[in-house]
Amino acid sequence: MKIAFIGLGNMGGGMAANLVKAGHEVNAFDLSEDALATAKDNGCTTFTDASEAVQGVDGVVTMLPNGAIVKSVYEGSVIGKTPPGAVLLDCSTIDVATAKEVIALAEAAGYDMVDAPVSGGIAAANGGTLTFMVGGTDKAFARAEVVLNAMGKAVIHAGDAGAGQTAKICNNMLLAISMIGTAEAMKMAEKLGLDPQKFYEISSQSSGYCWSLNAYTPLPGVGVESPADKDYQGGFATGLMLKDLKLAMDAAQTADASTPLGRHAKELYEQFAEDNAGLDFSAIIKSL
Repeated sequence: MKIAFIGLGNMGGGMAANLVKAGHEVNAFDLSEDALATAKDNGCTTFTDASEAVQGVDGVVTMLPNGAIVKSVYEGSVIGKTPPGAVLLDCSTIDVATAKEVIALAEAAGYDMVDAPVSGGIAAANGGTLTFMVGGTDKAFARAEVVLNAMGKAVIHAGDAGAGQTAKICNNMLLAISMIGTAEAMKMAEKLGLDPQKFYEISSQSSGYCWSLNAYTPLPGVGVESPADKDYQGGFATGLMLKDLKLAMDAAQTADASTPLGRHAKELYEQFAEDNAGLDFSAIIKSL
């Protein structure tokens, strides 16, 4: 397939490269000259105008910072500029309402479109092992799945338009809560005189088992290798976790859902992000 990829940041750059590795022809666009240069080195054809990048393609993938930008790009550069019949995939993490609105606009113009936010972070984006949570019709999902399989290890149809974003923000709210709980337990065990590695060995094989502990241990030198062992560089930035928590809390308010721990997690990450937005979200253990 010939695919336009719009948004070549920390996640998008690796995703576009994996599309090329899978044999797709990729037209790449970003506002950053450095990102375009990297994309060119990775085998993409680069463009300085998104409207030109979508010419003659079979599909469009976007990976953008927020809902306002997503809507602007689709209204201004994708819908009506991309050939009729192309499949559109937005992999950004945005609010559910905007995701539904943009998909409705695309469908009204005759396109199949899905919202397909990701889980896995930069390493998974580069390695092609992302998990995609996909919202859209059965037809749109079937068409999008061909593209997403080149960039991920799991592609799951969550439901109708907006369901992918719903799954993403609920998942990341749970992740934020569990990371704070893991950090609290590890630091408390340490302050009570228990060797942190011994606590890890015990809890990771008992009822304390969770992804934040077992696969992303937040304390340096303990458990598996993680951003904690790299001074909390790389991984999933605190600022991005805070963005997702804000989206989750906005959605919870709209749905009248009770999320006391989610709300408190957002407050803790807001405080921590004031001086640490660029650190991996597991660095919140430093606040303890």
